[in-house]
This record gives sequence, C-alpha cells and structure tokens, in this order.
Amino acid sequence: MEANDVNRSEIQEQIKVQGEIVRKLKTEKADKDKISEEVAKLLELKAKLGDDSQKTKFVLKCPKGTRDYNPQQMAIREGVFNTIIKCFKRHGAETIDTPVFELKETLTGKYGEDSKLIYDLKDQGGELLSLRYDLTVPFARYLAMNKITNVKRYHIAKVYRRDNPAMTRGRFREFYQCDFDIAGQYDAMIPDAECVKLVSEILNQLDLGDYVIKINHRKVLDGMFAACGVPDDKFRGACSAVDKLDKTFWEDVRAEMIQEKGIDPVAADRIGKYVELKGRTELIDKLLEDEAMKSQKSAVEGLEDLRVLFKYLELYGITDKVVFDLSLARGLDYYTGVIYEAILQGFAHTPKAGEEGDESVSVGSVAGGGRYDGLVGMFDAKGRKVPCVGVSIGVERVFAIMESRALASNVKTRTTETEVYVVSAQKNLVEERMKICKELWDADIKTEQSYKRNPKALDQFQYCETNCIPLAIIIGGSEIEKKVVTLRIVGNREERTVPREKMVEEIKSVLANLN
Repeated sequence: MEANDVNRSEIQEQIKVQGEIVRKLKTEKADKDKISEEVAKLLELKAKLGDDSQKTKFVLKCPKGTRDYNPQQMAIREGVFNTIIKCFKRHGAETIDTPVFELKETLTGKYGEDSKLIYDLKDQGGELLSLRYDLTVPFARYLAMNKITNVKRYHIAKVYRRDNPAMTRGRFREFYQCDFDIAGQYDAMIPDAECVKLVSEILNQLDLGDYVIKINHRKVLDGMFAACGVPDDKFRGACSAVDKLDKTFWEDVRAEMIQEKGIDPVAADRIGKYVELKGRTELIDKLLEDEAMKSQKSAVEGLEDLRVLFKYLELYGITDKVVFDLSLARGLDYYTGVIYEAILQGFAHTPKAGEEGDESVSVGSVAGGGRYDGLVGMFDAKGRKVPCVGVSIGVERVFAIMESRALASNVKTRTTETEVYVVSAQKNLVEERMKICKELWDADIKTEQSYKRNPKALDQFQYCETNCIPLAIIIGGSEIEKKVVTLRIVGNREERTVPREKMVEEIKSVLANLN
C-alpha cells in the first residue's frame, strides 16, 4: 500500500473516532461549546481528505435535452410508430439505416445557420466525426456512395442537435425522426403531391385534431426577394430570417433583416407585404398578375409548379387541409423546390409560447419537408444530381400530445400484449401451469403465468385486471382429473369449461370475438 493510501486510511479512522465522540456528546446533551469544539475537529479532519472524498458523489439524471421513457410512454410511442410505418409501407417504401455519426465534412455546409447545432465528436483515429443532425443528408450521402438513382425509402432513427431544449413542447437534443423520401427523375409535382398526401394520411390516422399543411416554393421565395430588391448574395440570409416568422413577430424579423442581414429597409418592408399573403389557387393567379413577381423568371416557374401541385392535391381530396403561405421559408440550405410544413391548429406556436401556462400546448409544426434536387450531387465526384423530395414527421411533438392526452383521460395504457394468464387455483400445480404455457406459446398465443410456485388465486386474478389481460385459464385438481380447463373472460368474469384438447381453438375464437 502506498504512503498516501496509508495516510488516508489513518485520517478516515480518525474521522470515525471523532464522529463517535460528537455523537456521544450530542446524546448526553453536553455543553454546546464543547460540542462545537469537537465538531470543528471533525470538519478539520474531513478537510484533510480534500476533494477525493467527494468522488463517489454524483447526481443521477439524464443529460440536458434527453429523457427516459417508462413502459406507458413506450406503448404510446410504439403505437405512433406502427401507424406511421404502416402508412409508409402503404405507399410502397422500403427502409434503410445509416450510422448515427458521419464524417464531419459530410454534414458541413448543408444546414445554413443551423450548422452551429451539430454535435462534433473528438478526433477518432484521424477521422473528424459528428453526430447526424437529420436523416436527409445521410440519405443523400448513401445514394451518392452507392450510385443509386431511384428509390422510395423510409428511415426511422434518432438524430442529435445542440438546441435549447423545450421538453414539454417535444423539442429535445436527442430525438427520433421519421423520414419518407422519393429519389429519382420523375415528372413535375407527382412525387411532391404524394408526400403531401402522405402527411395528411398520417395526421388523420393519429387523430391529433385540426391541422393545416402550409406550402411554398423556394423559387417563389427567391423570386419574391429579387422582386423586393434583395441582392442575390443575401437571399439565404433573408430566407433564414423569414423562417422565424412562426416563432416571433414581423417587427423582430424585420429588425434582423436590416441589422444583421444587411437588407435595405425598403426591401424589408416590401417583403413584409408579401409574407402576409395566404391562399390557394386564387393566390397563385394573383401573384402571376403581380407586376414585380411576374418579371422574375424564378417566381413564375415556382408558381406554375404550385398550380400543378394544387391540381394533384385536389384529385387526392386534401385541398381543404392545404394553404399556400408565402411566410413559409424552412431555413435549411438544401431545399430547391416545393417546401411544406404541417401545423396543428389547436397547438399552434405563438410568440408568447414559452410563458408559464402556454408551453404545454405550444407544439406547433409536426411535419416538414420539400424538394432537394442538388444535395446528392454535392457528394458525387462528377456532380451528378439525383432529384429528391421527402418529408419528416416530428414524432417527438406527436408523442408530447399523445402522452398529455393519455394523462388527462385517466385511461390505463396497456404496456404488454398478453392475451392469456394461466391461473392455478390450488397449490403444487406449477408444472401443470408450465405445460399449458408451453402449449399456448407454441400456438403463438401471448401468455403469462406467476413466477411463484404457489401463488394466491386472488393475486393472480388481480394481476389480470391490473394489466388488462383479457383471458384467464384456470386449473385445479378437478380440471386436471376431468382433462378440462376453466376459461374466464376477465372483463365480465364470465366462465366456461373447455375440454383440454380444444383449449387453443376456443381461446383463439374468444380472442377474435373480443377484438
């Protein structure tokens, strides 16, 4: 043992002895001055150990912007994922996966001002790495690396952002994204319309309430900025400022444009008049007649795209859920065409959101996406482009709403899918229970039993009711002798006797009727 270790052991022993002295004095209610004197000696001994004495003390908590999920929350999440995946598959998508971290250079320069939110990792054997910020850039890298030009894929995985978390609004630093993308050279607006339709289907099936899908076009935005007198090199800055309109007031956005982005106040005021505009095909027609807009080739091309898109959306029967909104910008640099965002009407974000009492309903956007025709080309040695359009479902925000509703309803959420619980009515029947469990498991019936040899019957029935297990198979000495089982429907406690050889068949029949 080293000298330091011996010294520490001696001090710890002295602390133990001195602690006993203090406790004894307090028990005997000795003179306060005497107690204080001995306590001072104890503290002096503890101080000699230094900071090392605190090494074993740490706070058990999740890192900022992350959380654990209990079984009830996971049951809700699984239900949401199943709904979304079912919809993705209904539209013919196949799935892929990519690493949770990428080469830093893969992610650099793809997210505009949001690049500062990327988590960088320490040098790993000569490779500079970053945690993925979204699933779109890794998808584009995957396409370029594997020379894929046509695919319809979905990808559900965690992404990471060094954002200021707002947990009750479903904004985290680690969170899931559910992406659906169509890559390939196709006729204008056909894949784009399907992505918007898919968002509508998912939100309808999740039954989150009223929503609106805002639509705009990057070419319309660029044309609008040009028409308002914004120089080409300031388009992206203007776009990132306009993107904040769903979070703050126009006055704040205008100030940012002028003071931070260097945009002329007159140009900013012209932009202000356009970003107030919302509508459908009538707004498209109005802007095509606007002198400033129709003089911009980019704006006209974008508006003609939107006219075709709205025609297709009408055929899909969702134009009542869609609005052309000139304030929608989506700040990511890689968008080149149509952009869209789904907003829950009952949970829309307001500039006041975040004040106490408001945050719980300030969920805002639950889906967003658009066309990004140039992103894959950034990774290709010859710059070959693969046109892509896609959408990302903001599931964490959906979870926040679903969990809030589950709490408010006081309805118990099932955390298991157990269909049958095998109950022994007497002692020494554990082996008989095991035989029945084996038979039911082999028949693909979800089954449980008690892990006690001789559980109380009341405890077993209570377990069924607490965990919402629909059926119980009850066995006792008489059932074994007669080669039957008692089948109980837990919900109404109705019981019937079933021959052992017909047990599986009868259980499946009853479950089908209950479902």
